[in-house]
Amino acid sequence: MHNPLFLVLTAIFSSLVLRPVIGAKGFSVELIHRDSPISPFYNASLTSSQILRKNALHSMDRLKLFQSLIDQSAIQSAVTPNGGIYLMHLSFGTPPVEYMAVADTGSDLIWIQCVPCPQSQCYPQGSPPFDPQASSTYKMIPCGSDSCQALPRYQCSNDVNDCQYSYSYGDKSFTRGILSTDTITFDDSNGQKTAFPTSIFGCGHNNLGKFRSPSAGLVGLGGGPLSLVSQISTQIDHRFSYCLVPLSASSSSKLLFGQEAIISRPGAVSTPLVSKTPQTYYYLSLEGVSIGDKTAQAGSNQGNIIIDSGTTLTYLESSFYSSLETIVNDAIGADPVQSPSESFSLCYGSETNINVPEMVFHFSGADLRLQPVNTFANFDDNLVCMLIAPTPSDTPLSIFGNLAQINLQVEYDLEKRTVSFVPTDCTNQ
Repeated sequence: MHNPLFLVLTAIFSSLVLRPVIGAKGFSVELIHRDSPISPFYNASLTSSQILRKNALHSMDRLKLFQSLIDQSAIQSAVTPNGGIYLMHLSFGTPPVEYMAVADTGSDLIWIQCVPCPQSQCYPQGSPPFDPQASSTYKMIPCGSDSCQALPRYQCSNDVNDCQYSYSYGDKSFTRGILSTDTITFDDSNGQKTAFPTSIFGCGHNNLGKFRSPSAGLVGLGGGPLSLVSQISTQIDHRFSYCLVPLSASSSSKLLFGQEAIISRPGAVSTPLVSKTPQTYYYLSLEGVSIGDKTAQAGSNQGNIIIDSGTTLTYLESSFYSSLETIVNDAIGADPVQSPSESFSLCYGSETNINVPEMVFHFSGADLRLQPVNTFANFDDNLVCMLIAPTPSDTPLSIFGNLAQINLQVEYDLEKRTVSFVPTDCTNQ
């Protein structure tokens, strides 16, 4: 169950956000993987193997940050800004000004760079920062408000009754500024515009670290009260979903809200969301993983794994992983070879023509079948490596990463507190 403060804040934010005009089916926006061919970050000189290795290194960093923040009862956000995996477009203000931002299920606060933004205190983003004075609907949030007090860290100025936020990230990056409200507008992938007046966001005037142009900020999609999905929850029927395309695809992934997010095709399986601290993260219960008639059992399974779109690999607690690796080796029947990097624990020579087995992840009430594209990858040095790795011995956390979610529609029902999966050709979604 959510704590009383969360329920009160969610009700307050729902009343603040005026009901926008949303089509009967809801709306959807494009999600662009940072390293896809259609991304502004795309580096054509990198091979697919080099891209995967780079993302795998970011994954381990993110895993460690998640664990440290859980251990510390978090006053930081867990995302590594330089490792933001997915990007989205959205507009701020009236008239609307469009920006690109990192979309992250492991964070809550929405923020963008704002004027004044001196060069010594802000990173170059490739376009002018948002100018609050140019928007007729911009307002600062009072320091004594409930939304200000929902921040992990804030302070009040002596002369102006504004709410000054300070968000630190695990890699020492930070954003500081004024908590504000304004209209946030999305361009639907079908060409329609959907506007949410008086949305709460951080207007950042001091933002330094590993943030990178052309991203102007971050959109938190986590479970906390300041996240986008929590703020607009009643307008989107308390549900959103995404469908992630393979990294090599020349089309974008989709982030869907409201009725459009509902899984309508047969074959869906659903598992409960487990409420834990920090409430930012989406916790599921994984009971085991099987191949054929052999199953690796999780040591504990109540809320033992975080589902996260910002982590590339899937990580299992070390003893759980060891059991899985044993049955994978038995199923493949070939001798493992040296991994190309410390990010991958189990690799085989591709010249042996191994037959990658189907894995079934047994979530509570949901048996999810994963295809080879979700669990193994070919490398350009004649290797095939498993996309599941063990956590360090001092890190009991497990994460269900984005490669495991490719070509699945993943629906979050925040009212029923469930996550549902169904196999989908996301390139044609």
